[in-house]
Amino acid sequence: MKEKVLEIINLIRSNKDLKPLIEIKESFKLRDEIEFTSFDLAELTVRIEDEFGIDIFEDGLVVNVGEIFEKLS
Repeated sequence: MKEKVLEIINLIRSNKDLKPLIEIKESFKLRDEIEFTSFDLAELTVRIEDEFGIDIFEDGLVVNVGEIFEKLS
């Protein structure tokens, strides 16, 4: 699961001409460390829902990677 989330994050980052991340930590903030905008977060939501069948923002805002993992487990 973590590898797939990293793959999705790097796909979105590559669309913005940002370098891929080698690893992600649960503490990484989606906006600050991963550099996602609101549009990127919307794309992240769609891609994760397509892959895992879960809307990570259904119960409110997700701020960091650890919260994504928590929702997916």
